[in-house]
Amino acid sequence: MAEKQLNLTATDIRVFVPVINFEQSLRFYTRLGWIVKWKDDENNLAELEMADSRFFLQNYYVKDWANNFMFQVTVKDAAAWHTHVSTILAEENFDYARLNPPKKESYGAITTHVWDPSGVLIHFSQYLEKA
Repeated sequence: MAEKQLNLTATDIRVFVPVINFEQSLRFYTRLGWIVKWKDDENNLAELEMADSRFFLQNYYVKDWANNFMFQVTVKDAAAWHTHVSTILAEENFDYARLNPPKKESYGAITTHVWDPSGVLIHFSQYLEKA
């Protein structure tokens, strides 16, 4: 009798991003360019997509967790993201949201750091071509 082979192929990975104020964070991410693929009626969970990648925005917040949570978005132009986010933050108050100018990182990318309204750190990283 032959053993059944296990299929351990992964097809996607999605993280759950914490928020203090669900509606404000949802507005922040959509202003940045994410598309809402799905949202529940209770405003507790939404699936957001950009560049064929998705994450869940969840209406759950623990300060220590949110302040240590980060994710990276690989982009073509980190400086353009700095300009884009600067404009959004100048147009609307998103509480704790802020950003730093692009910076060359030791791992070979220029990165614009953006903190969302809950303190989650997003790395918009432009990887440099090796000479």
